[in-house]
Amino acid sequence: MAIDLTYEPDIEKLIDRTRTFTRHHVLPIEDRFLGNVADAGGDDLRIEMQAAAKDAGVFAPHAPIEYGGHGLSMSDRAPVFEEAGYSLFGPIALNLGAPDEGNVHMLAHIASAAQKEQFLAPLARGDVRSAFAMTEPAPGAGSDPAALTTAAERVEGGWKINGHKWFITGADGAGFFIIMARTSGAPGDRGGATMFLAPADTAGIRVGRHIGTLDKAMIGGHCEVFFENVFVPDENVLGAVDEGFAYAQVRLGPARMTHVMRWLGASRRAHDIAVAQVAEREGFGGKLGDLGMVQKMVADNEIDIAATRALLTVACFELDRGGHAANETSIAKTFAAEAIFRIVDRSIQMCGGLGVSDDLPLARLSREVRPFRVYDGPSEVHRWAIAKRTIGAAKRAAREAQS
Repeated sequence: MAIDLTYEPDIEKLIDRTRTFTRHHVLPIEDRFLGNVADAGGDDLRIEMQAAAKDAGVFAPHAPIEYGGHGLSMSDRAPVFEEAGYSLFGPIALNLGAPDEGNVHMLAHIASAAQKEQFLAPLARGDVRSAFAMTEPAPGAGSDPAALTTAAERVEGGWKINGHKWFITGADGAGFFIIMARTSGAPGDRGGATMFLAPADTAGIRVGRHIGTLDKAMIGGHCEVFFENVFVPDENVLGAVDEGFAYAQVRLGPARMTHVMRWLGASRRAHDIAVAQVAEREGFGGKLGDLGMVQKMVADNEIDIAATRALLTVACFELDRGGHAANETSIAKTFAAEAIFRIVDRSIQMCGGLGVSDDLPLARLSREVRPFRVYDGPSEVHRWAIAKRTIGAAKRAAREAQS
């Protein structure tokens, strides 16, 4: 089946509206506060920008239509999310940033009708934020989710959860948590995890410190969260008991690709700024853009942008066909995380002293995109998974040939 690289007229119009809204309404706010969303007002700013996005007809392009969104496929999301990502605050304004966008996607596919009404509907509308509580301090779950230590004990009418999470994005001020906890087995076992839905005001949930990180454009920070005898009723189990890791795959592959979409937009902005600078800046008897070494950086950026888009297109195509696209998403995520940082870094280099100053947004863009090589799986883990799948397929083929 061939990949269709065209977009329907209504998608083209949404791309254009998103571009206009992001650049005219959102970018000036980001620039005024140097990309620091807390300084810009946090949730108050989010509510204000999301109201404007609704008025502009660009709000929640990914959310199901019945919950106020545009219901776009992964392939159609790509150019829209990229345009929103041109500003660090764009994903917040359109309600398509992490972790909420991934949680909307997962709830739409897994949640019961009652869970959708209680959790998905307000999240899709932007009435609340959410947090996905998976990562734990060592020796708990991190790059290896099987190390999960947070435990859920069966009690009358539901489950009692105890555990310690950290680097939980958006936790401070979230309306509810999706908690990954072990319901059977021991840390290191590949199964035995379950996802639970819990309103943030549930007794026993405590948000601790904000962990200082490079990036500053995330509302609610990256926090420690403590779960102390947290009771979750049976009706708030998300998916099936002991199948949490499998159900999480519904979220993880698409969420990695939407990260690529958003940060590709940020890298394009960096590239546009650098190209405009070297096209006009005088030096060494001409324009900087006429120098071969500068031209190489421009060309390398163009190559990285095009290659990232191509890998993203393939991964989204496979996801839209209904598969997990594990290999395609790992390949696209790994390449993009590294390419996007290279694009921003070259852009800084082309702009010289201005590039590392607050007079241009390049320094803050660099801080925002660098963690992508760690978030949603470090590059090394994805490379290991890609190689493991490839070699495993070769071993299976060899065994079949011998039988």
